Amino acid sequence: MPLRLSRRALSLGLLASSALCALPVAAQPATPIKFVLDWKLQGIHAWYYLAQDRGYFDQEKLAVTIDQGDGSAATVTKIMAGAYQAGFGDVNAIVQNAVARPGQAPVMVYMLYNRAPFALILKSDSPVRQPRDLEGRTLGTPAGGAAARMFPVIAARAGIDAAKVKWTNVAPNLQEQMLLKGHVDGSAVFSVTSYMNLVAQGVDPDKDIRWMHYGDYGVELYGNGVMVSQQLIKDKPEAVAGLVRAVNRAVRDTIADPDAAIAALARREPLLNKALEKRRLAYTLKTIMLTPEVAAQGLGDVSDARFARGFLQLKEAFDLPQVPTAAEVFDRRFLPPAAERKVSAR
Repeated sequence: MPLRLSRRALSLGLLASSALCALPVAAQPATPIKFVLDWKLQGIHAWYYLAQDRGYFDQEKLAVTIDQGDGSAATVTKIMAGAYQAGFGDVNAIVQNAVARPGQAPVMVYMLYNRAPFALILKSDSPVRQPRDLEGRTLGTPAGGAAARMFPVIAARAGIDAAKVKWTNVAPNLQEQMLLKGHVDGSAVFSVTSYMNLVAQGVDPDKDIRWMHYGDYGVELYGNGVMVSQQLIKDKPEAVAGLVRAVNRAVRDTIADPDAAIAALARREPLLNKALEKRRLAYTLKTIMLTPEVAAQGLGDVSDARFARGFLQLKEAFDLPQVPTAAEVFDRRFLPPAAERKVSAR
């Protein structure tokens, strides 16, 4: 005898089936990424927080937590130690670590500083008018400062007898003060930090200070960018690509609307001087980010030929036994299409 279902039983079954179909499909879990900056919060970090506020990381299914840092080179060692999967730091520190510990150094995937922000600063009334005038002068530097370490590269190209230049160690937070008070003739600095330190001390860095940017004297180094661990590339290449896409979108947004980016930064640090940090951001964009090379090839990329020449300069300055290949240090596979990275020079 055939089985007959009552109208009530059939209705209940259809309702149950509909309810099951209506259950949401489990969302793909976001990939957690611990990201470390190169320093305390500054205008040059605004795009990371703008990416958070505008949901760019969420759209890439990334759960990015951002911590402040304590040095561009320290970003590299923190990633190598496994404390972070990604960060904002110095590509030249990657090169040095790639030589010392092959296969363990992080890889740069998005270059932000097209020129290394190394410079010498002097008072505008200084008798030092050109690099050769530095002979017989005293320059200040923090112990182990990268700008001082790269000085021999300038010396070789400008015909300076480096042995005739004296160096004295100064605390990082006193570099500008030591110069202004006449305790040193000049100081080797990280330009984007020193520029605003001078502003904060009531000095006009454009009128009261003479700048010798290393990039103007034959130093071909790149600077800071987004780097990731080799493990993240191996295990989650799609997460690396998503991270780069999100940062690239936020950088372009920042260039278009710096006030919005600084507002995102200030939401994390209410005591931040927004006007000062906006000026730092503008200075950084103008002097080391939006260069003719970037206008030609887009944000995030590098020139392989220039990269290789910069490696040789690092080998000279740091007495490295060898240098890595460009592919060991920089991986452009994760860059968005060139049209999405297009910007104009400043």
